[in-house]
Amino acid sequence: MDWETHAWRLAAGVVRPESRWYRALATTPRHLFVSRWWENSDGLWRLRDGVSDPDAWMHAAYTDQTLVTRVGPLHADQAELGTVLKTGSPTSSSTLPGLVVTMYRHAMIADTSRVLVTTGTGYGTALLCRRLGDGAVTSVDVDAILVQKADERLAAIGLRPQMVCADITGPLPGVVDRIVSTVSVRPVPASWLTALRPGGRLVTTIAGTGLILVADKTEDGGAVGRITSDPAGFMRTRHGADYEDGAREVWEKARSADGDEVKTSRYPLLYVPDSWDVMSMLELLEPGIEHHTETDGDVRTVWMVHLDGSWVRATATGFLSAPVVHQGGPRRLWDVLEKIRNRLNREGTLPVYGARARIDPEGTLVLSRGKWSVTVR
Repeated sequence: MDWETHAWRLAAGVVRPESRWYRALATTPRHLFVSRWWENSDGLWRLRDGVSDPDAWMHAAYTDQTLVTRVGPLHADQAELGTVLKTGSPTSSSTLPGLVVTMYRHAMIADTSRVLVTTGTGYGTALLCRRLGDGAVTSVDVDAILVQKADERLAAIGLRPQMVCADITGPLPGVVDRIVSTVSVRPVPASWLTALRPGGRLVTTIAGTGLILVADKTEDGGAVGRITSDPAGFMRTRHGADYEDGAREVWEKARSADGDEVKTSRYPLLYVPDSWDVMSMLELLEPGIEHHTETDGDVRTVWMVHLDGSWVRATATGFLSAPVVHQGGPRRLWDVLEKIRNRLNREGTLPVYGARARIDPEGTLVLSRGKWSVTVR
């Protein structure tokens, strides 16, 4: 199978030839790390098997895209051929190679750096091993099956990094120069600051946002840094086989219930995850909101639900009509969203990207830009 031609093409599409990541991308067989994956179409998760369709396998593996490898508790590697899942959320994936390299670039990895990364399929770990040598790399995941599979696939191409099954939000093995997490966290685990050498750098995303956080460890045991200008999103850390069920009961109520308050919004209907900066600002102020959307002909509906019982249902016909908004529960989530949109409309931007970051030794994060600040616990 001529995977090398595909890998060189992928490398050329992600970085320039003089990049230190070019050869790593061009010589790492991504298809070996993603032999099966889940593809979502029409709301269903369908299992794709590379061996059964080599052309689709090469196309998927060597395109700069994320491939979902675990839905709910079910690994693609362990599913029966022909499996179709009607429900479930992604719980692991092979991140698009371009974003993996972006995270590594933000880490400012030196040739002598010792780096701790998150495992997933092991592809990102392989890229780092190609760059630094496997002795400088530690790879961590909460899922023992993922760690075992990644370890086997890395060994098959001659790479032997330290592989650890552990919750990345807890104690970490050893002391390192860089931590690069392709799962999102909130708050920043204090154990990361313990594991970093003085002057070491962490790179991660804040859970529920599109914000990449870059921070360098300071002498007091905390860290200072910034939110980068480019957005990215990763799955949240999980501590078991699957994510908690979330606000399902609130969501079911919000589908049809009359709101405690009903009004017409001043702005066109917005599905919040479609706007990186609005989503990030909202999550910083009101963490834990789940978003849903449905379209029926010209009628569009979005929902915002929270585990505390707060909910929103907003419906509009067409793209320019003002939506009718129902709100219920202890908080008025749509009102918070409208305040954010007011600011965006007034100032033309939101202060989240480019914000300064300060992390205390316990992991509490303060973001600030100009007169704006928010504490992330």
